[in-house]
Amino acid sequence: MYSSVGHGGASGYLAVMSILSMNPEIMRSSALVLNLIVSGIAFYGFRKAGYFSSKIFLPLAATSIPFAFIGAGYPADTDLYKILLGIILLFASLKISGALDKVKLNFKVEFSIVKAMVTGALLGFISGMIGIGGGIILSPLILLFGWSEIKETAGISALFIFVNSASGLLRLSLDGLNVSSEMTYMTIAVFTGGFIGSHWGSMFANNKALRILLSFVLFFASMKLIFI
Repeated sequence: MYSSVGHGGASGYLAVMSILSMNPEIMRSSALVLNLIVSGIAFYGFRKAGYFSSKIFLPLAATSIPFAFIGAGYPADTDLYKILLGIILLFASLKISGALDKVKLNFKVEFSIVKAMVTGALLGFISGMIGIGGGIILSPLILLFGWSEIKETAGISALFIFVNSASGLLRLSLDGLNVSSEMTYMTIAVFTGGFIGSHWGSMFANNKALRILLSFVLFFASMKLIFI
């Protein structure tokens, strides 16, 4: 599902792990590892189909990569982490459900290298701190600003997620990675799903029922994190 829209799936993995009440450090590391796999496959699929813009990606990545590294070194305390992650998952549920698809700005934000670099820095830091790639926030922003079309945005977001996840993992590895004991099975599952999803997403329309189901899971997890 996530790879079909150019995402790595960290928000979904974190949602499931939060429902299972896993340790935040294990959640962050595990989600980033899985993110690398799915976003890499998604980028390959969309890039191969011709949906990518280096003009937009490069200034975003130039600042997001170092800031993701910095953010990973400054994780929020447990309570703050749960609230921040809950807000991100709530946003993700709205994005996946399609509730934000019709939201548009009354004006177009002209693309510039400076604006892209500022956006990249902010999203990079949040990505590293929370344990996501940032694509779940980046893709709607690009569309709202009018910088790119849907499928090109998916290609940009996929590589953005990949490089930020790699940067965050590099920082976490300095203190020793602590991943889920079920990582082997999770890797096989996301690799298979990512391959199918990226091919389907770059060639066919979205499955509305699946989007609604996934958005419900994300919404439930966000409420659990914020209020429980």
